[in-house]
Amino acid sequence: MILLKNETNKDFVLKGNILYSSLDGNLISMDGAFLVCLNQKVAGVFQMLPSIYEDLEIRDMGNRLIIPGMTDIHIHAPQYTFRGLGMDLELIQWLETNTFPEEAKYKDITYAKNAYEIFVEDLKNSLTTRACVYATVHNEATILLMDLLEESGLCTYVGRVNMDRNCSEELCEESSKKSAMETEDWIVAVNGKYTNTKPIITPRFLPSCTDDLMNRLSELSQKYKLPVQSHLSENLEEITWVKELLPDSKNYSTAYDDFGMFGEYEPTIMAHCVHCNQDEIELMKKRNVFMAHCPSSNLNLSSGIAPVRKYLDAKLQVALGTDVAGGSSICMLNTMAHAIQVSKMYWRLIDQSMKPLGFQEAFYLATLGGGSFFGKVGSFIEDYEFDALVLDDKEIRSMGKVSTSERVERLMYDPKSALVYEKYVKGQKLV
Repeated sequence: MILLKNETNKDFVLKGNILYSSLDGNLISMDGAFLVCLNQKVAGVFQMLPSIYEDLEIRDMGNRLIIPGMTDIHIHAPQYTFRGLGMDLELIQWLETNTFPEEAKYKDITYAKNAYEIFVEDLKNSLTTRACVYATVHNEATILLMDLLEESGLCTYVGRVNMDRNCSEELCEESSKKSAMETEDWIVAVNGKYTNTKPIITPRFLPSCTDDLMNRLSELSQKYKLPVQSHLSENLEEITWVKELLPDSKNYSTAYDDFGMFGEYEPTIMAHCVHCNQDEIELMKKRNVFMAHCPSSNLNLSSGIAPVRKYLDAKLQVALGTDVAGGSSICMLNTMAHAIQVSKMYWRLIDQSMKPLGFQEAFYLATLGGGSFFGKVGSFIEDYEFDALVLDDKEIRSMGKVSTSERVERLMYDPKSALVYEKYVKGQKLV
């Protein structure tokens, strides 16, 4: 039990219908229960409030739903401006047609400020409490994004993107040495500057980074003890391209591993992993790599269906990402629904031994699965950081009697009816 401390505006109790995941993935549901926040952490969930907490402020949410905050483990901030566009293209063509021209605009700090203010405001008001974010190759704009995210109260990792080949002229960095130098300048400028916002090393993907740049970025990751995020096996054309560029590597995953950028030294997130083979799965497990499943994006860009059931059965660390703007919405409920839907298609069309995901698993991936990249985050287990969403589902009118779990489940398929009534990150109320 956490000892009670009387700290003004930090300790309180939320009362309502509570749903969260246990460490083994099971759902825990308690109606009319009390969720206690002490010193920015969860002190427990109780059907009856213990007397030790009776003096705390009780914030009664009535019949509303209280769930853990959601983590978007893969999202591109500069792409938010063109979400929902170009969805008739595949990955490489989409990057060349939509992504690179848009990201080049962030050299203009005024444009970056206007665009990032919209992104951060919308993210703050969404279901997302934590996120792993890609910026662009521009130091000034990336620092601006980090400033805005810190001000928002959200907890994030933000990456200054690296590219020194196979991209547009406006974004292609002059040399691997200069790219690494500017990345280190950015790290020095932001490392330790913020409370809730941290840097993460971000080579866009292997086709856009020379071997020398990958080696230099690996050195920076180890020098500053920074995690890594990148893309892996999203698209068949991309995989063929990597084989051509790195013929000595056994596969896409070992190519990252050869550079020391696959979890051996620092925590690593690999987005998509749609077409990974068994050797890659075993390496991801050995290195404790986080797999960012982005079902909405994989649908939109025709990348394929990631075998998430296979990854879960292999005990890989799996979380969900919206991958805006490959994904067309920052809504994590949408992403949860798509994760279930694509897993059903994988089961029906590809491998009927792979059981589809259910609501319980999708909920876990959106909360505790992604939150664990940040530490003890994503659940209402005692001593976890207090990230919480209070949802009002009054827009869904029904004569049917439904449980708390069912109320949350149906919001996946009608996410506009999920009104964010209150939102907390580390015990601080943001909305």
